[in-house]
Amino acid sequence: MDRGAMLTAALLCCWSCSVYLVTAIRRTDLFPYGTLHGDAILPEGDDETSRALTLPRPLYFFDSSFSQLYVATNGIISAQDLPMEQQYVDDGLPTDFPVVAPFLADIDTSGGRGHIYYRVTGTPGILNRVTQEVNRGFPDAKFTPTQAVVATWENVAAYEDQARAAGPSNKVNTFQAVIGYDETDSYVLFLYPEDGLTFFGTRPKESYNVEIELPARVGFSRGEVSYFIISKTDGPFYSVTQDEDSVKRLSQVGNTGIAGVWLFHTGRRYFFQDIIPASTGGLLVIPPTVGYSPYLDTTTPEYEFEDYTFEPETEEEEGSQTLTGRDPEYQPDPRGSEHSDSLQPGGFAPPPHSEDSDRQISYKREDVPLPLEPVERQYGAPRVGIQEGRVQEQQPQLNLDVVDLFPPLTSKVALSPGGHVVSVDEDDVDFDTGVIQYTTENKETCARFQRQCSQNAFCSDYPTGFCCHCQTGFYGNGRQCLPDGAPQPVSGKVSGTVTVGSTPFELNDIDLHAYIVVGDGRAYTAISEVPESLGWPMMSVSPIGELFGWLFALELPNSQAGFKITGAEFSRHAEVLFNPGNQRLSIIQTGRGLDEHNHLSVDTAINGNVPYIPPGAEVTMEPFKETYQYYPSVTTSSSVRRFSVVSAERGAESYTFHLKQNITYRDCRHNSQAAAPETLQINMERVFVMYDKEEQILRYAVTNKIGPVGADTSVVELLNPCYTGSHDCDTTAQCIPLEGQSFRCQCATGYRGDGQNCNDIDECAEGLSSCGEHSQCLNLPGTHRCQCQSGFESSYDGHTCVDIDECSSSPCHINARCINDLGSFQCQCLPEYYGDGFQCSPRSDRLRSQCEQHRERLQSEGQTSVGAYIPQCDFDGQYQPRQCHGSTGQCWCVDSRGEERPGTRTPPGAAPVECETPDRPKTQCEHHRDSVRTDSNDGRLINGAYVPQCDENGQYRPLQCHGSTGYCWCVDSRGEERPGTRSPPGSPPIDCDKPDRPKSLCEHHRDSVQTTDSDGRPLLGAFVPQCDENGQYLQQQCHGSTGHCWCVDSRGQERAGTRTPPGATPVDCSRGDEPQRPKTHCEHYRDSAQTSGPDGLPPLGAYVPQCDESGQYLPQQCHGSTGHCWCVDSRGQERAGTRTPPGATPVDCSRGDEPQRPKTHCEHYRDSVQTSGPDGLPPLGAYVPQCDKDGHYLPQQCHGSTGHCWCVDSEGQERAGTRTPPGTPRVDCSKADESEPPKTRCQNHKERGYVPQCDDDGQYIPLQCQPSTGYCWCVNKDGEEREGTRTPPGTQPKDCTKPASNSRVESVCERWRASLIEQYGGKPDPQQYLPQCEPDGEFSPVQCYGESTYCWCVNKEGQEITGTRSHDAVKPACLPTVAPPVVRPVTRPDVTPPANTDVTLLYAQGQKIGALPLNGTRLDAARSSTLLTLHGSIVVGIAYDCKENKVYWTDLSARTINRASVATGAEPEILISTGLFSPEGLAVDTKRRLMFWVDSNTDVIESADLDGSRRRTLFDLDLVNPRAIIVVSSTGSLYWTDWNREAPKIETSTVDGQGRRVVVSDGVGLPNALTYDFSSGQICWADAGTKRLECISPNGSGRRVISSGLNYPFSMVYYSNHFYCSDWRRDGVIAVSKDSSKFTDEYLPEQRSHLYGITIATSHCLPGSH
Repeated sequence: MDRGAMLTAALLCCWSCSVYLVTAIRRTDLFPYGTLHGDAILPEGDDETSRALTLPRPLYFFDSSFSQLYVATNGIISAQDLPMEQQYVDDGLPTDFPVVAPFLADIDTSGGRGHIYYRVTGTPGILNRVTQEVNRGFPDAKFTPTQAVVATWENVAAYEDQARAAGPSNKVNTFQAVIGYDETDSYVLFLYPEDGLTFFGTRPKESYNVEIELPARVGFSRGEVSYFIISKTDGPFYSVTQDEDSVKRLSQVGNTGIAGVWLFHTGRRYFFQDIIPASTGGLLVIPPTVGYSPYLDTTTPEYEFEDYTFEPETEEEEGSQTLTGRDPEYQPDPRGSEHSDSLQPGGFAPPPHSEDSDRQISYKREDVPLPLEPVERQYGAPRVGIQEGRVQEQQPQLNLDVVDLFPPLTSKVALSPGGHVVSVDEDDVDFDTGVIQYTTENKETCARFQRQCSQNAFCSDYPTGFCCHCQTGFYGNGRQCLPDGAPQPVSGKVSGTVTVGSTPFELNDIDLHAYIVVGDGRAYTAISEVPESLGWPMMSVSPIGELFGWLFALELPNSQAGFKITGAEFSRHAEVLFNPGNQRLSIIQTGRGLDEHNHLSVDTAINGNVPYIPPGAEVTMEPFKETYQYYPSVTTSSSVRRFSVVSAERGAESYTFHLKQNITYRDCRHNSQAAAPETLQINMERVFVMYDKEEQILRYAVTNKIGPVGADTSVVELLNPCYTGSHDCDTTAQCIPLEGQSFRCQCATGYRGDGQNCNDIDECAEGLSSCGEHSQCLNLPGTHRCQCQSGFESSYDGHTCVDIDECSSSPCHINARCINDLGSFQCQCLPEYYGDGFQCSPRSDRLRSQCEQHRERLQSEGQTSVGAYIPQCDFDGQYQPRQCHGSTGQCWCVDSRGEERPGTRTPPGAAPVECETPDRPKTQCEHHRDSVRTDSNDGRLINGAYVPQCDENGQYRPLQCHGSTGYCWCVDSRGEERPGTRSPPGSPPIDCDKPDRPKSLCEHHRDSVQTTDSDGRPLLGAFVPQCDENGQYLQQQCHGSTGHCWCVDSRGQERAGTRTPPGATPVDCSRGDEPQRPKTHCEHYRDSAQTSGPDGLPPLGAYVPQCDESGQYLPQQCHGSTGHCWCVDSRGQERAGTRTPPGATPVDCSRGDEPQRPKTHCEHYRDSVQTSGPDGLPPLGAYVPQCDKDGHYLPQQCHGSTGHCWCVDSEGQERAGTRTPPGTPRVDCSKADESEPPKTRCQNHKERGYVPQCDDDGQYIPLQCQPSTGYCWCVNKDGEEREGTRTPPGTQPKDCTKPASNSRVESVCERWRASLIEQYGGKPDPQQYLPQCEPDGEFSPVQCYGESTYCWCVNKEGQEITGTRSHDAVKPACLPTVAPPVVRPVTRPDVTPPANTDVTLLYAQGQKIGALPLNGTRLDAARSSTLLTLHGSIVVGIAYDCKENKVYWTDLSARTINRASVATGAEPEILISTGLFSPEGLAVDTKRRLMFWVDSNTDVIESADLDGSRRRTLFDLDLVNPRAIIVVSSTGSLYWTDWNREAPKIETSTVDGQGRRVVVSDGVGLPNALTYDFSSGQICWADAGTKRLECISPNGSGRRVISSGLNYPFSMVYYSNHFYCSDWRRDGVIAVSKDSSKFTDEYLPEQRSHLYGITIATSHCLPGSH
C-alpha cells in the first residue's frame, strides 16, 4: 500500500465506527433542484446576475450580516449586486465584493449550453440533510438551520471566443452550492458529482493573444471592508484550490468523508475572520464503487474538550517554589462559563490553610502594597514553614493590591498565590537551618513534566528544573505557542458593575471578541450587548483593548511583545483614575489559555465608576507612549492619558486618566542564560473608540509598536517597512526585514504561499500531523489539533492517546462488576442479578430479553416457517455467543445484540470459530453480503437477490454464482467481475485461478459506456460497441437507437463506405481481407457531420456533403435544408458563380474546364466562415455573407440565425439606417446607387457601457437611456445632456419634446451624484458615498456614506457643517426644523499652500487637492496638508505650471477644466466648461503656454491655450480608452496612453498633432500612469494590468523594467531618480527608486479614498520642463 493510501486508511480509522465508506457522489445525490422544486432559472448569457434573493432572515457571512444574495453565471454567489465580469472573472481571490465561489470561471450559457437554478427554501427535507452534513463534518457543532439557499450549475460551458475557437466545445460542468444558516452561524456545502467537472479553467478574454488558461477559483471572500470607518481594505478570504490539479480533484476527494462533498463554516455573528473547513477524516480518496446515500444514518461521537489546567503542586516547575510559596495557580471555575462569586483577581485560588502558623516572614518595604481594592477585600501572602523537608504554605494575611514597583526592586521579586508582588529580606530566612532546602530528589525534569509544554514546544532540562521553549516558527512562553505571523482571535466574557453618575449597570457575562493582525500590530476589540446608557461612557475605557495591543504589538529591534513572556495564562490588574471627577475603575483581565481552536481566551471583570459621556459624542484618544517594567513573574506600568469628548450637548471637553497596572504570569527562571528585558516602551500610535447604538457594540482599535525605552522610533521606522506596518505582506504572513528598506514576506507557520497571499495548510489532509493512534487530526487555522477518540485521553506529549480506565470512577451499578477494555468498558450484572450493568435487578422480577422476545415471536402459535432460523438464548436471556441454523448446519458468532460478527460463519461440518475472540471489522464482501435485503420476519433472502459469497477471512470467493439465474463468473479482490469469465447456467465455470487477461480496447470502450448512468446501464441513445468472447470488436457494429450499421477494423474504426441506413441490407463485413482504402476528405467531412449531433444523428439543418462511390465530392452539392445548390472542385470548395437558390435550375457542373476567375472579397469572406468551424462547418449562429453569381455582395444581406437584414455597399459594409429586425418589411436596397452619406456624430458616438440611440437619419433621439443603470436624460442635437433632465431608475423620464428653457437646470447635487454613479460603474457599493438630493435638486440636510449611519449635516452648497459628524453611531439632527448643533461660517475654496517647501507633490483625491512636501526624496507626511478643498468635484487630472506657480486640474463631476494660483487665499477659475464629458489626463506645456487633455467618453485629445482659448481637437480617431497624457516641452513631444483592453498602447506625436505613431504596444496591459525621465530621456509608464513600472526610449529601444511588484497604479511623476505613484490598492502615494527598483516610502492620507492624478510643484522650473 502506498503512502497516500495508508494515510487515507489511517484517517478513515479515526472516524466513528458507524461512518460508511462511500464513493464519489453522483448527480442523483445532489440536493433536489429544477423548476419542479421551485427553482428560478438564470437567463442565458455570458455575464448574467439574478435578481436579488431576499432572505427571510439575515445571513452571517464571516461576521457581517446580509439580507440579499445574487447568483451569477460565472460560478459564484454574492451578497451584493455584481460588477461587470471584466472586474473580477480573471482575477484571483480576494474579490472586492462578498463571494461564495464553488467554481469561479468565465462560464457562458448562451445558446442553451446549460442551465443555472437557484432558490431559497425552508423545507424540512433540505434542512434535515444540511443538518446531517454539518454534523458529519463538525461533530461538535450545535447547528439547526432555519433557511437554505440552493444554487445549481447544470451542464454549463466555458466561454469561448468564436474568433479563436475551432468550434463550440462539448465540455460541460455540473456542480452545486448549498448555504445553510440560522440566527448565528452559516455553513456552505460545495458538491461536485462524479464526472461533473470536464473543464477546469477558462481562457481570459483579454489574454493579449497569449494562449493561457486560468484555473477556476474555489473559495470564499469577504470583499472590501471598512478600515477606520470610511476607508477600505481587502477583507479576509479563503481559497480551496491552488492550481488546475487541485480543481481536478474537487470531485475525487472531499473534507466530509464523502468524495466530492466539501463543507465549510463560513460565518458567525461575532468576530469570524477565518473560514473553517470540515475535517472528518481529512481528504478522502475515492474507494471502490459502493452506493452513496446522502442520508447515511451516522452516529459520529461527540468529542469532549477539556480545558487545560495546571497540574497539582507536585507538578509545578522548580522555579515556582519561591519564598512566597509558589506561582499562582490558575483554577478555571468548575462551573464552566460561570464565574466564581469570590473576588479573586485572575481566578487565583488562595492556598489551603496550613497547620504551621507560628513562623512569620517580614517584609522590609512597607510601601509596597498600594491599596487599590476595597478595604474589606483582604488577602495575604502565604507563610512558609517546614514539615518533613517540604515547603508549606500558610493562610494569606496581607492585602492583595496592585503594586507600584517604582523604583525597581534590587532583590528578586516573588509572586504570591494571590497574585501581588512582595519583597523578602534574606535576613528573615535562616538558610543554615534548612528552612528552605533544595535537593535533587524533588527536581522537576522534562521526563516527568513535559506535558506542561505546548505541543509546538520542546522541553529543556536545567540544573534546577526544566523550561519549555517554542519551536522554530512559533512564539510564546513555551507553555503556549502560536504560529509566527498568523492573526490571533480572542474571545471571552465581561462581567462586573459599572456606575455612571449614580446609576449602576450590571454586566453579566457579555461577549468580548478581539482580532489582532500580528503582522502590523493592529488590535480590534468589540464588546457586545452594552446598553446605550453605558455604551457612550465606556468609550473612555480604552485600556480594555490595549491589553491585546501589548500582547501582540509590532516588535521593533531588541524587543518582544507581551505574549512571548506571559503566554496565554496571566492576570492583569489595572486601576484607572479619571480626572476631573475622580472616578475610579478596576479592570481585572484573566488569560485562561488557548481554546480548542487555538484562540486566546480572556475574561474581563470591571468594577467602579466612569465619567458621563453624552449620547452621540465623539471621543478622541491621543496617541501615547508607555514604559513597561519587567520583573520575574510580573510586569508593571504607569501612565497618564489624555482624551477629548465633543458632543452636541456639552461641546468640547478634555479629560485625563491615570492608569496603573500589574500583569502577573508564570515564568521559568531555571534558564539563567535567558535574557529578559528590564524595560520596554509601548507606542500606541492610534487609539480609536466607537459605540454602535444600533447593534449595542462597543469597539476599540489600537495600533501598537513595542521597542526599547528612548529609542527614536522615527529613525527606526526609516530602516524598514516591517517596523512601520507599511509592507504588503498578507495578514497571515511575517514581514522579515532585510538590508535597508528591503523586506521579505514569509507565510506564517501553518500557511503556504508567496507571502503576499497565504493559505492555510491542512496538516491533516497532507499527512503532516503528529497525531498517533486512537486520535483524530482536526485542522485549525495555521495548525492542527489531535483529538482523542471516545474512551481515550491525551498523553503527556499531546499527540498520542492512551486508554481511559473508566472503571476507576465506578460507573457500573453496585450489583455489577466493571471490565475495562481498550477505549471502552463493560458493566456486567452479578450472577444473581440481571440488567445492562448500569441497572441491575434481582432475577425474580426480570423482564424478557431481546433474544427471548425474538425467539418467542418466531415460535408463537406454531407458525414457525420450515427451515427458519431460531435464535438461541442463555440463562440470562442474552444471545448465546455462538448461533447455529438447524436446517442448514451453518454456525456463526454474534454480539450482544444478536448481530453476526463478520468472518465467523462456518459451513456444516466445519469446526466452529471461537466466539470469545474479539471482533474484527467487517470486510467489504461481508458489508456487501449483509447489506442484501432480508425479510424482516424470518431473515430469509428476498427471492432472486444475488448474495456475494465470502471466504472465512471475509474476502470475496474467486468464483461467484447467482443462485436464481445460474450464471457464474470470476471476480477480483474488490468483487469486480473479471471480463470474459461469465458462463451461462449449465456450462462449466471458468477456472478463476488463471490470471486475468487485461481488458481489451473494445471492452474498455463498452464498459465505459455501460456504466454511465446511476443504474449501471447504457445511457439512452448512446452507442455501445459489441465485443466477441475474446474482447475484440465484432466486425459489424450497429447503433441500437438509430439503426445504422457499419464495418470496423481491429481498432473499432469505421471502414469507409460500409455504413448503411436503417432498413438497408448491411455490408458483408467478412469480406475484409482486401486492404481498405483510407477515408477521403469528403467521407471524413460527411461522416463527422452525420454523427456530430446528439444520438449520433446530424444536427438539425446541418449541411452534409455528398460523396461518390470513390469517396470524392460529387461535382454538384446541395443543402437539404435550404435548397441551395452549387458546384465544387475536387477539394469540396465552392466554385465561384455557381450557387443557385432553391427552385432555380442548377448550374451544369460538368462544364468545368474553362479557367476559373479568382475569388472575390465576398467569396473569400463566405468560404472562410463556412469552413471556420469544426470539421469544416460554419460556427453555430455565425453570419455567412451572400454573394451573387459574379462573386459580389448581394445588396441585401440577412443573418440566418437572428433574422436581421440590412443593405451593404460594394465592399460589404452595412449602409447606415437600413437594418430591420425579424418580421418587419425590409429596406429596398436597389435604391442605393447614390453615394452613401458619411456617418453622423450619433452613429460614430461610443461610450463605455452606453450606446446612444439614433433615429433613421442618424440623429440623436431626444430621450436617451442607459440600460445598465436605468438613468434617462434628454439631449440636444449634438447629443449633449440637457441640464436638469436626468431621472433615476424607476421614475418617469422627462418629456424631451418640451423646449429646453422649460427644464430645470441640473443642480450641483444632481450632477455630482450622476458623475459618481458613472465613476462607480453604474453600481455603487452600499458603503460608497453618493450625494443625497432633494426633489428640487438641493442637497439633503443629512448626508451619509451609503447605507451606514456615518453621517453629517451640510449647508445648501453641500459643504459639511463642522462638528456634526456622527462617526457611525446615530444620524445627527439636521432637519430644517432643528438647528444643527454647531454652525460656523463655511469658508470659500481658497488655496492654502504648504509653508517653507521647495518641492511638493500635489495629488488629486476626490473633492480636494492634497499637498505632500518632499524632504530630499522622502515623503514628509508630517507636513502634508490640503491645498484646496473643492466640494462637489471629482478631481482626476492634475498639472503644474512652474512659470506662473499655478495648478491646473480636470473635474469629472462638473465636467470642467480649472486652475488656481498656489498662493494663500487664491480662488479657482474655470477655464473650459463646455463639450467635456469625461476629462481625465491633463498636461501643461510651460514653454508654449498650452495645455492638453484627454476625454475618455468622446475618445478625443484636445489642446488649448492656458487661458482656455484657441481650443482645438488633435485626435478623434483610433482612440478607445485614453487616460494619461504628458508633454515634453524641451522636445515639443506629446505622449499618451490608451488602455483599450483589446489593444493597449502608448502613442506619441508632436504638440501640433503631427507624426502620430505607436511607441509601445507589446506586453502592455492597463497603462494608467505615464511620466518622463528627464535624466535618461525615456518615457516611463506604470501598468495596472502587468503590475510593472517600465521605461523605453521614444524610438522604441532600451526598454527595461524598473519594478514588477506594483499594486494598482493610477498616476505617476518622476523626480530625482524616484517615481511617485498614486496607488488605488493602497489608497496612497508610493515611492520607487529607479536605481534600486525598490519601494522606498509610502504615504497614506488620513482620509482613505482613491487618489487620482499626481504632479510635482517646485519653487523653480526643473531642467527640461520648459
